[in-house]
Amino acid sequence: MYSLLKKEIIAFFSSLTGYIVIIVFLAANSLLLWIIPGNYNIFDIGYASLEPFFEISPWVFLFLVSAVSMKMIAEEKRLGTFDLLLSKPLSETQIILAKYFAIVTLVLISIIPTIIFFFSLYFLGNPVGNIDVGGTAGSYIGLFFLASIYAAIGLFASSLTDNQIIAFVLSVILSLIMYIGFDAITSLNVFYGHEYFISQLGINEHYKSISRGVIDLKDVVYFLSAAALFLVSTRTVIQSRRW
Repeated sequence: MYSLLKKEIIAFFSSLTGYIVIIVFLAANSLLLWIIPGNYNIFDIGYASLEPFFEISPWVFLFLVSAVSMKMIAEEKRLGTFDLLLSKPLSETQIILAKYFAIVTLVLISIIPTIIFFFSLYFLGNPVGNIDVGGTAGSYIGLFFLASIYAAIGLFASSLTDNQIIAFVLSVILSLIMYIGFDAITSLNVFYGHEYFISQLGINEHYKSISRGVIDLKDVVYFLSAAALFLVSTRTVIQSRRW
């Protein structure tokens, strides 16, 4: 399992695509936070906070994680190497987990450089250090959990097709539905008395909750359960090839 995980990470960085995906992610956030005037520009909002970054990231991650995950299974199915992989002494679960953790690791690698945003604000604050360290740490944890769900969704989308582009589009759509789809349903005002329950099915409410710096067990359970649901669904799709 570890060998497959290592192989996926090396394969990602063996082509320009891997570097381009991470560079685009960092460049997009840097431009919006520091260069382009607007509601997300840190200089324009006038106080030391990474809140704009954590508001932008779920939207940027829709595309980043989908781009990273789209080829994990789809490309192997197209090349005919996935059946060969299934013949190896690895269970379907081990193959799925190896690819899933590879995606999560790659996304984590892309997040780590953004810590420079935190240190920049830490030293630019007046006085120095005038930033909510606990809240920022909680937001990073929330961002990691968010990426974990997106990774599971992306892997599921990749298992449904042998076309990377289709896998990318499916991943973006499914992630978008999970992120704000349930909030959109509650705004229709047709499920009177059940709005809270429905909103809790979506990622947004839990992401906002954990981003406040408070690690609530129900939010952690939600993130883990949602990721597990899509991983089990991926396993079901793979097993269906034998039916």
